[in-house]
Amino acid sequence: MKKLFILAALIVISYSTFAQNVDLRRKIEVTGLAEQEVTPDIINVTISLQEYINGKTKITIEQLENQLEGAVRDAGIPKEDFTVNNLSGYNNTYQKKKNPDFLAAKQYGIRFHDLNKFNQILSKVDPKGIQSTNIDSYDYSKADQLKNELKLKALLSAKAKATYLLNGLGENLGQVLNITESDNSNYPQPRQFMFKSMAVNDVKMPAESDIDVRKIKLSFQINAVFEIGK
Repeated sequence: MKKLFILAALIVISYSTFAQNVDLRRKIEVTGLAEQEVTPDIINVTISLQEYINGKTKITIEQLENQLEGAVRDAGIPKEDFTVNNLSGYNNTYQKKKNPDFLAAKQYGIRFHDLNKFNQILSKVDPKGIQSTNIDSYDYSKADQLKNELKLKALLSAKAKATYLLNGLGENLGQVLNITESDNSNYPQPRQFMFKSMAVNDVKMPAESDIDVRKIKLSFQINAVFEIGK
C-alpha cells in the first residue's frame, strides 16, 4: 500500500512538472526573405606560363615571367595581389639532366578589381608562353555589410507579414520568441578552363579572354516565431 502511495505521488509530481514545461503560449511562425544581386569586384585569376621552343631557341620561364611581372606592374596591380602559386620543374637539375628538352612551368595568381586590366596584361605576354588561365573565385568587397542589411530586411519582412496576418484576425503581435536564419546566397562557379593560347603555323596569336562576370546573388531567409498578443 505504501509503495502504491509513493508511485501515485511520483506520477502526480511528474505530470505537474511536464505541464509546467509545456509552452501554452499562442504563436505564429512566418518567413521573411531579402535578396540582392551584385557585380563581383574581386576576381582571383590564375595564369600558367610554360617554356617553349621557338625554332632552335628556348623561350625560358625567366623571360616569360619578366614579361608578366612588367605587365602586372604597368597595370598598377599591387604587389600583394600578384603571387606565385606553384612551380613545376623550375631549376630542377634532375629533370634537366634526365631530359634536356624539359620545359619548366610556373603558375601565378592575380587578384583583379578591374577586369579591363586582364586583357591589358595578357597583351604584353608572349601568347605562346601562356599555357592557360582560370578564374579561381569571385567575391564582393562589401559583402559582409550587405549581408547584415539583407538579414535585417528579411527579419522586418517576417515581422510585417506576421502583423498583417494577425491584424486580419483581429489579433495583436506579441514579442519575438525565436529567430533562425538561412544563407541561400549563390556565388557563380569558377571557370576552371577559360583560355588556352595556341600557335598556328608558328604565327603568334593574340591572347584573348572570354571572362564573363556573372553576378553574385546574396539571399537570406529569416524564420521567426512571434507570440500572439493578448
